[in-house]
Amino acid sequence: MSEGLLTILKFCLVALLYLFLARVVRVTVGEMREPLPADAPAPRPAAPRAPAGSDHTAKPDLRLEVVEPAGRRGEIVPVHGELTMGRAGGCGLVLSGDTFVSQVHARAFHAGGRSWVEDLGSTNGTFVNGAAISSPVRIKRGDRIQVGETVLEVVR
Repeated sequence: MSEGLLTILKFCLVALLYLFLARVVRVTVGEMREPLPADAPAPRPAAPRAPAGSDHTAKPDLRLEVVEPAGRRGEIVPVHGELTMGRAGGCGLVLSGDTFVSQVHARAFHAGGRSWVEDLGSTNGTFVNGAAISSPVRIKRGDRIQVGETVLEVVR
C-alpha cells in the first residue's frame, strides 16, 4: 500500500473514533435529562429541597411508604411538589440497590390538587396497582407503585 493511502485510512479511523465518542456522550447526556411528556399535567415548581436529616416544616403534598424490599419496609418518603425515583444520586428517592431500576426511572408529583406518577422512559417500566403505565396516571391513597423490584404505597 502507498503511504498516501495509509494516511487517509488513519484519518478515517480517527474520524470514526470521534464520531463514536460523540454518540456515547450524546446518549449519556440524554439519559441524565428528565423528560417532560407533552401530555403530562404541569407540576408546580418544587420547593427547595431541605438538606438530608433536617426537619422539613412544610406539609408534604403526598407521602409514599416503602412496602418492598423488606430491608426498607416502613420507610416514609414525603413528596414536596415532585419526587424523582431511580438509581442516580440526584434522584429524590435513590434506589441504588435495585438493579431493575433505571438511572432516572419515574417521578411522582402533585399538580392541580391531585397526585400523579409517570414513567420517565425506564427500561423495565413503572406499574400502578400491577398495570404498566405509559403516561402520567393519577394516584390516590392505597395505590401501589412499582419501580423495578421496589414497591411503594400511597399513604396520603
